[in-house]
Amino acid sequence: MIRLHLLSKRFGPAEVLGRIDLQIAAGETVALLGPSGIGKSTLLRIVAGLDSDFEGRVERPGRIAMVFQEPTLLPWRTALQNLRLVHPGLSRAAAQDMLARVGLTDKGRAYPGQLSLGQQRRLALARAFAGQPQALVLDEPFASLDPETAEAMLALTERLIAEARPATLLVTHARAEAERLASRIHVLDGQPAVLRR
Repeated sequence: MIRLHLLSKRFGPAEVLGRIDLQIAAGETVALLGPSGIGKSTLLRIVAGLDSDFEGRVERPGRIAMVFQEPTLLPWRTALQNLRLVHPGLSRAAAQDMLARVGLTDKGRAYPGQLSLGQQRRLALARAFAGQPQALVLDEPFASLDPETAEAMLALTERLIAEARPATLLVTHARAEAERLASRIHVLDGQPAVLRR
């Protein structure tokens, strides 16, 4: 489970996030909508443990994975190496199986630059789920994809979440994505931004 009790988040004198209380149970997906620049990614970074400069507290399980808007892969490592580098205990066979689960069976030796954006996003998902996360944070993972690729990615993400059942927080601009993947939708709005239903 993820529990966030945020009192305030500032950048210098500017308070960007106000009081936010959020709980996400195991197996539950919560979507976060809101205009660009409102603080959605900042909130995700707090939940994921990448930003500790805030007032309040956050509780998260030990195994947490984050999928960024950009795939953030190591370009000098193959797809298989990208998986095993993040998860050193992952056997070669388990890594190859994870690639197969995301539709990259024959791409283990390919470098990120040899993959399409959709394939890079699949690899980023494989990397996240290879560690069997108890919590998952998704920052606009379907942005900039053509409709066909976005639909395939949505279906894949939906299936992986259903199998692993992590507590999931999804940031997206697309309400249709939120309605498809999430059991609860919140909108981040205001100055400082707070959650609204």
